[in-house]
Amino acid sequence: MQTTWKGTISFGLVSIPVHLYSATQEHDVPLHQVHAKDGGRVRMKRYCEREEKEVPYAEIAKGYESPDGRTVTLSDDDLADLPLPSKKIIDVLAFVDEREIDPLMFSKAYYVGVADKAAAKPYALLRDALTESGQIAVTKIALRTRESPAVLRVHDNTLVLQTCIWPDEVRPAAGIGPEDDVTVRPQELKMARSLMDTLSEDFDLSQLHDDYQQALQQVITARLEGVEIPHEEESGEAPDNVIDLMEALRSSLKQAKGGRGPAGEPEAEAEEAGRKPAPRKRAAAKRSAPAAGKAADGTAGKAGGKATSAKTATAKTATAKSSTAKTTTAGKGPAAGKTAGRKSAAPRKAS
Repeated sequence: MQTTWKGTISFGLVSIPVHLYSATQEHDVPLHQVHAKDGGRVRMKRYCEREEKEVPYAEIAKGYESPDGRTVTLSDDDLADLPLPSKKIIDVLAFVDEREIDPLMFSKAYYVGVADKAAAKPYALLRDALTESGQIAVTKIALRTRESPAVLRVHDNTLVLQTCIWPDEVRPAAGIGPEDDVTVRPQELKMARSLMDTLSEDFDLSQLHDDYQQALQQVITARLEGVEIPHEEESGEAPDNVIDLMEALRSSLKQAKGGRGPAGEPEAEAEEAGRKPAPRKRAAAKRSAPAAGKAADGTAGKAGGKATSAKTATAKTATAKSSTAKTTTAGKGPAAGKTAGRKSAAPRKAS
């Protein structure tokens, strides 16, 4: 890996000789400018207006034009000899919680490697101290033609220096968000949090890939092979206004769950969302009505059958008891008759 910068981390009276290595790389399909008419390569030439001729890159310097039209020429040596203490030293200024740095300020990241074996122990000391404290180190560094604030933090057991922009370079956000006071109902917030939790399930950032570069490469390959360019089906346009926010959240949650709607939605939330729970109850009543009818018919049929069987059984019992009563005690006959009468009446009453 190519070294980007060489210098020293100053940690109090501790010095750590280090090298910086670019920690990120952007992948893209290399494109250059061509003449649309014939595909001829279009190149940018360095042209001197005074001499009216092309000049080589070795003769190029940087210049500044003052408001009155004068030009100051600065060579690479002038820029290299700037009186900056941060030119070769990463001076640790303070240790703060990472949340104190606005992510808008973060810029390019560099891996920090030791320059020699003697730097291994102080390097590990600073790394472990940052890990244990959960803090980051605020520093300043001069890279190329720019001095910028930076932070030192730990990633994969390695120190990382991430340059930042200056606080006054962050533009104010005033007037960009909604100017009117907007009231968010607790039900809407609860539904939004439920949608957030559902979308976050089993999310793996490492599985993301660049669809644009892949699609561009497919178009280039198709052109090279002389075949038809692949086309993706256009997705439907998102609505430009949301009439029912709760309904939009509910539909989003249902889609995120793969067709499974939100379970156990309180009736209060439904009413707050402008939906009446009554239709759901009426639907349930309609679904249960036929079943109730069938149950009633079945119950009646069973009751009628039981009543007929009960009448037959009661009659047989009454006859048997009557015969027994005649054989044993004549006085028990009326009682048996009453009992038989009551038992015979019971099924008729149930039906």
